[in-house]
Amino acid sequence: MTEASEAAPNPAQPPTETPTETSAQPSAQPARTPGQPGQSPAQLATALNQRIAEELGVREGQVRAAVELLDGGATVPFIARYRKEVTGTLDDAQLRTLEERLRYLRELEERRAAVLDSIREQGKLDPELEARILAAESKARLEDIYLPYRPKRRTKAQIAREAGLEPLADALLADPSLDPRETAAGYVDADRGVADAGAALDGARSILVERFAEDADLIGELRELVWSRGGLVTKVRAGKEEAGAKFADYFDFAERFTSLPSHRVLAAFRGEKEEVLDLTLEPDEPTASTGDGPGAPELAAAGRTAFEARIADRYSIVDQGRPGDSWLADTVRWAWRTRILVHIGIDLRMRLRQAAEDEAVRVFAANLRDLLLAAPAGTRPTMGLDPGLRTGVKVAVVDGTGKVVATDTIYPHVPARRWDESLATLARLAREHHVELIAIGNGTASRETDKLAEDLIRRQPELTLTKAVVSEAGASVYSASAYASAELPGMDVSLRGAVSIARRLQDPLAELVKIDPKSIGVGQYQHDVSETKLSRSLDAVVEDCVNAVGVDVNTASAPLLTRVSGITEALAANVVAHRDAQGPFRSRRALKDVPRLGPKAFEQCAGFLRIPQGDDPIDSSSVHPESYPVVRRILASVGGDLRGLIGNTSTLRGLKPSDFVDETFGLPTVTDILAELEKPGRDPRPAFRTATFAEGVEELTDLVPGMVLEGVVTNVAAFGAFVDVGVHQDGLVHVSAMSKNYVKDPREVAKPGDIVKVKVLEVDVARKRVSLTLRLDDEVGGEASGGTRPGGSRSGASKPGGSRSGGSRSGGSRSGTPRSGAPRSGGSKPGGEARSDRGRRDDRGSGRRDDSGQRGGTDTALADALRRAGLVDNDQRGKKR
Repeated sequence: MTEASEAAPNPAQPPTETPTETSAQPSAQPARTPGQPGQSPAQLATALNQRIAEELGVREGQVRAAVELLDGGATVPFIARYRKEVTGTLDDAQLRTLEERLRYLRELEERRAAVLDSIREQGKLDPELEARILAAESKARLEDIYLPYRPKRRTKAQIAREAGLEPLADALLADPSLDPRETAAGYVDADRGVADAGAALDGARSILVERFAEDADLIGELRELVWSRGGLVTKVRAGKEEAGAKFADYFDFAERFTSLPSHRVLAAFRGEKEEVLDLTLEPDEPTASTGDGPGAPELAAAGRTAFEARIADRYSIVDQGRPGDSWLADTVRWAWRTRILVHIGIDLRMRLRQAAEDEAVRVFAANLRDLLLAAPAGTRPTMGLDPGLRTGVKVAVVDGTGKVVATDTIYPHVPARRWDESLATLARLAREHHVELIAIGNGTASRETDKLAEDLIRRQPELTLTKAVVSEAGASVYSASAYASAELPGMDVSLRGAVSIARRLQDPLAELVKIDPKSIGVGQYQHDVSETKLSRSLDAVVEDCVNAVGVDVNTASAPLLTRVSGITEALAANVVAHRDAQGPFRSRRALKDVPRLGPKAFEQCAGFLRIPQGDDPIDSSSVHPESYPVVRRILASVGGDLRGLIGNTSTLRGLKPSDFVDETFGLPTVTDILAELEKPGRDPRPAFRTATFAEGVEELTDLVPGMVLEGVVTNVAAFGAFVDVGVHQDGLVHVSAMSKNYVKDPREVAKPGDIVKVKVLEVDVARKRVSLTLRLDDEVGGEASGGTRPGGSRSGASKPGGSRSGGSRSGGSRSGTPRSGAPRSGGSKPGGEARSDRGRRDDRGSGRRDDSGQRGGTDTALADALRRAGLVDNDQRGKKR
């Protein structure tokens, strides 16, 4: 080995932790709960670590080690792969959760400090209030406590206090036997703006209403009560029925908060935003007879609600027929309906959106992971076909490394119909460049172009070609990007799409990292969620996927290198520039010659950068250079040559990992090294395969209920999976038809890119809907057992008060069959279930996609699938070229 003596710094040995370690540190006091008085920064950090450890079910020492590494600039992939001894083998999922919770808790502590400073400056911070603030375990609780002290505009209550009416409010609350009007007469003062007893009572009521509405404990209790009993109600606005037809499922919709799925929440909010729906958060107020306080029966008799009863109980307001009881009851009612309910409504809107956004981001991230880790076809010469009708089919041929070697445009379809001429062109290009694979984009004219490739394979069997349909999602974004212009200078924008399609078949990960993850479009409602939250989550997914697979430093593009642990955009450009100037890297050691690639960056990236056919065979593996001494000891123990050891399964499996453990490298690292030597550079992605569509089944009208077809899962949402069976309409397998057992998450059964067999249950040609099932023994025409029939009846969830709720309907979608991932998007989504903010292909010129849609014209495959499923107006469908 050539680099063992120049290895990077060795990893730190994991701390030895005993059960009493955290409570027996020599120079520190015992750790306290976050936020307790008198905590030093070290104690606060320990308290945060302990809280995260409890949430993750791991030791505090593991969390502490991980936090130190993260704070030191280490990435999650690096820590998960090369610091297992330090963190006690925390995996990447645990580390991502730890990272998110650490960010939240640190933000909470920063906000807590700001709140304390603000109240302290007001001179209102007493020990009891400080203790309550320090005990707050969430941002919501902290803001509830801070509400009375938050700087605000002058309120009616403040004006009343300035007029000297607070003693009146206190007196009436403390002694209901007082007559309100007689008592208020003593506070009349025209000079202070209190004209009469009525004005004095109004001021006293304002003071009590504000007091009730800013009671943190009361607000927290009522918020949870409304959440558990209330629900979301939507109604169509007058005159919006036709214009808002895509939200038809929500024209008269209601469902309890606790059972609302994320896609319905986001659909309802979108309908409100587009001024089609009126959205109400209904507390589902039960009668006060269900209350359990002393004031409940009396309030029930007066037509009060349980929520009002809780307020009354909190302040010992009981209707016993005393002079002040009626006035106090009206004050409670006024506080609930004008202040507290409004405040809780705003909070619950945020809570609904937050939960829905979290789920939408989770779905998008999971689908993106599946798409990025789809099976690569490998380094095989490939022909990319970007389908089109009038503007022609764009053709690009790339060699095994992805280099463009030929381009052309053919016109096999209407109106030109130059079929034989197109076949001759394709055959010539395939023969000249030894093409092995044909990648067909799944956009307009995809199935027609698939037939062209099929005819080519039939007429030219000696070429031994294999065809596959791939997703075009995000191709327009790449084609028009600055990077594409630099990578393919002088090439027409329309031809760049064909190049991208060919490369996607060779290596989906390497090609898709060139596109903003949000533009890949395998999410639901991606334009309705927090941009920051979505970007952070998707960037983490891309980083994890790239580093899990590893990168050939001599062929990787700058965008791909940017996703490698420790490499910034500027550093990636330096690596490419050095490679172009000096030639391919021969060893990992040569990476140190790249400008600005220092020891820290080298430590983070070296293990993920591979150098096949380099000077040192171990450089093509995921063994980190800092661990090369271990490989040297292994080689010394067995003797022979390193190249002879690599891949020698019998020898390697006969070794005991514990024999090579030392003070620096523990058992997890040694075990990983032996596994890597057995299969160096192993790719975690599945083997490449393609789906076979049924002969003669090319259009929606060719489908017959009962058919069993092979297809590709193009997208997965909370309500089911979309499957392309080759008829330009992706069918929907409703979640209830995915398994005989209960399915909580559709991704447990199917993921984007999976090749599956489905049975056709129902075909609605007029509405462009296809209902499918993965349960091949389901009867055609009957309801799928275990839930709502995929054909699409409303959900059975009850609304507050009992009526049923709207739900998701089955459908299909246009487009061909992406082998992995989802179809190209466009148009609008139905019923609020989905929507694309990406434009359609332009029919007026080169065939370049129109990216003038909202939010930068990004793709949303789920939107496209639902739109093409016929769940929106036909006049919004894209035009064929």
